[in-house]
Amino acid sequence: MFIKLLALFLLVPIIELYVMVQIGKVIGLGITILIIFITAFIGAKLTKAQGIQAIKNGRSALMSGKLPHKEVIDGVLIIIAGAVLLTPGFLTDLLGFSLLIPNLRSSYRELLINYFKTRIVIHRSSKNNNKKSKPDETDAQAILEAEIIDD
Repeated sequence: MFIKLLALFLLVPIIELYVMVQIGKVIGLGITILIIFITAFIGAKLTKAQGIQAIKNGRSALMSGKLPHKEVIDGVLIIIAGAVLLTPGFLTDLLGFSLLIPNLRSSYRELLINYFKTRIVIHRSSKNNNKKSKPDETDAQAILEAEIIDD
């Protein structure tokens, strides 16, 4: 995991710099920098607006007695979108704006849910604190099945 993160944090800036230099050669340095600032500004505004909407959606889900799991995941994706939109670069801007498009964000959300469904295993063990009694089946490790229920 450390190697993957290290590669990500090294490769992404190098690729972003390369893309910015290539675009800067075509359209000029000033316009390239201006585009970077404009996308950061627009991204911050959109992130704020959609973040507020995600909070409202979560509250309404709670008020109606539903578990706001989709709204929470949307909120996390919106935070990620804001972070990558504030990062200078064209590729990160593409990712950030794609996370702010509701239809694409729902696709990302489903990918995340499916990813976590395959990775989540719940283990339960019961410890018997009475030293004189023998261990029985309840002391063994049990695997519980969990299911994410979509509305």
